[in-house]
Amino acid sequence: MPDHIHLLVTLGPDANLSSAVRRFKGRLTPTLREIQACWQPSFYDHRLRTAEDLLPVFLYIFLNPYRANLCNREQTWPGYWCAPDDWTWFGDMTSASCPELDWLC
Repeated sequence: MPDHIHLLVTLGPDANLSSAVRRFKGRLTPTLREIQACWQPSFYDHRLRTAEDLLPVFLYIFLNPYRANLCNREQTWPGYWCAPDDWTWFGDMTSASCPELDWLC
């Protein structure tokens, strides 16, 4: 997304989500300053529990730029990245790395 970011990451069993976000933002801050951008004052985070299904969250992130009309369904969103291991279970659900039409309805 051009003005915000969605991440779905795996944290270690003892990892602290707030600390991980703080470190992530800290490493990107110098780059943001170079383009005269900054972080918003707050953020929303949610740690998925072991029993929670990843697919709805994964689909939300994947479909977000399409639902916002930032690209058409036949394009691959240039800002999207997925780890190869994750793409192995998700990629077969897509059409050429693009969303299925019924997902956008």
